[in-house]
Amino acid sequence: MTRFGQNFLRDPNLAHVAVDRAGVLATDVVLEVGPGKGILTTVLAETAATVQAIEIDRELEPLLAPVLAAHPNVLLTWGDAMRVPFCDLTPAPTAFVANLPYNVATPLVLRSIPELPTVDRWCVMVQREIADRMFALPSTPAYGAVSVLMRLACERTDLHPVGREVFDPAPRVDSALLAFRRRTDWPERAPDWERIVHLVHAGFAHRRKTLANGIAMAGIATRPETEQVLTELGHDTRIRGEAIEPEGWLPLLAALTAVTAT
Repeated sequence: MTRFGQNFLRDPNLAHVAVDRAGVLATDVVLEVGPGKGILTTVLAETAATVQAIEIDRELEPLLAPVLAAHPNVLLTWGDAMRVPFCDLTPAPTAFVANLPYNVATPLVLRSIPELPTVDRWCVMVQREIADRMFALPSTPAYGAVSVLMRLACERTDLHPVGREVFDPAPRVDSALLAFRRRTDWPERAPDWERIVHLVHAGFAHRRKTLANGIAMAGIATRPETEQVLTELGHDTRIRGEAIEPEGWLPLLAALTAVTAT
């Protein structure tokens, strides 16, 4: 593991699995965050038109130099992927395939959804616990704000468990390749996405509190206003966020917007 928390992929066969699960085409521009030693980068470069790679660790430059020399379609940006403006990537990515640093996997994926509207397919290596959480079902221990947002924006297409032995060094946690695609109704949700994110995070910020209390504490609506809306939508006023289906947050947002506008 490097000082940036990366566990390098060392099995080219798994790189081929990731590319296959993502459905990478010869015309694709693929975003890869954390190319590391270039194992996945090489397979991507041999499959896609262009690879937009972002790497934070300059110490890996000698290892990546041969990959860049052999594959001129790899465009490498040095920097922190959490700070690199995705909108500056030209040509714009159409797919996102990466062995993500586990400490930033969730925020990176969530950020990519609204900021990379041209991306419609993902296949990312993440900690198994994170993979399970991203598409967890309501009223299960793993279900949370991330689950709601992922299910509202995307559909899971594959989950491929991965052993620890395929990494160098071997991580202390289990991993999985998680593949998903953007929902066809995303354009209808995109304009309200920031407000959806704010509401969902408010609903899960205090798990021991009711949804009405969480929304009130976030300043979105008062508790009486929220309880009125919940009643109108057929929910118990004592309901908690983990009991609301992903699709249920959309009418909740619309109703709260209406009641607070009066």
